[in-house]
Amino acid sequence: MRKQKKFGFFICLILIFGILIIFYSQVAIAAAKQSVTATKVKNAPAGYDDPAWQKATAVNVHFEGKEIFTGKKTSVTTKAVYTDQEIYFLFTWDDATKSVTKGAWLYDGQNWSHQKGNEDRISLLFEINRINKFATKGCAVVCHVPEGSANAKDGKFGTKSAAEKGDLWHWKAARSDPAGFADDTWVTVISEKKGGRKGDAGKGGDTKNMTEDKSMPKYMLAPGNKLAKNDILLASHISEIKDYSVFKAGDMLTYRMPKMPEGSRADIKAVTRYANGSWTVMLYRQLDTSHDDDVAFNPRKKYNFAMALFDDSGDEDSYDSEVLSLQFGR
Repeated sequence: MRKQKKFGFFICLILIFGILIIFYSQVAIAAAKQSVTATKVKNAPAGYDDPAWQKATAVNVHFEGKEIFTGKKTSVTTKAVYTDQEIYFLFTWDDATKSVTKGAWLYDGQNWSHQKGNEDRISLLFEINRINKFATKGCAVVCHVPEGSANAKDGKFGTKSAAEKGDLWHWKAARSDPAGFADDTWVTVISEKKGGRKGDAGKGGDTKNMTEDKSMPKYMLAPGNKLAKNDILLASHISEIKDYSVFKAGDMLTYRMPKMPEGSRADIKAVTRYANGSWTVMLYRQLDTSHDDDVAFNPRKKYNFAMALFDDSGDEDSYDSEVLSLQFGR
């Protein structure tokens, strides 16, 4: 009888020990994050081909598709370096098509219409003030979709309280890249009518090129100016169209015209290239911009962040990363 009790006791211990192993293994896996280490360099990289990037460790960040991309996966090769004053990120990812249309106008000889097509984008979200559960769930905690909604289009992007605050970097192939920047925005609490995404202090974003009845473009390239990258018309280089007879079938005009950013919204500069079926995007800004709508990077600390990738798609259709950790090498 005693032998049976001892045997049962040992079996219970083994079971408990096994359960604990499984539990703590799962916790360790859940807690494990891909880490991006920013390497200290003496001279800042002048571009995406600068030798300084050879000193940085590449991290292959994994992304899971959402909405129309559900079930698909992709990845972005990510590097980071920093100087005493600035931080630089380098992103490279495969994309079979360069998407910069964003509803551009097309003239068929009689009427104007919007072309089908969106744009390629990549975004990063850092915490300015702690966002509840962001460290474990990432962007999922700031994307709020009403229960029972058919898809994420009905959702709002933002935090649940005013105390929570995020720094959103948003590079857009059609709406920010031609101006040489990524759109610098921040994330706060969702209101009853609007989401919590706000533009940083200053000016930026884009403006729509259309007449009051929305039937045709209102602006063309002003004399003495040139189209920007990918033949995009900048909002600062326009003149109002007075004579539409100058256009012929097949002519195209930009619909979403990038504005040159000013103030805090102009913090994040971009140097990019699309070649051989892939994007290379370098983003950089001051470690500490002294703006309260930006995260202030301290090389002695670590930072949680998450990324999203958009392939010719709108906000609800993306590839999302898990939570990542940014740390600074010495």
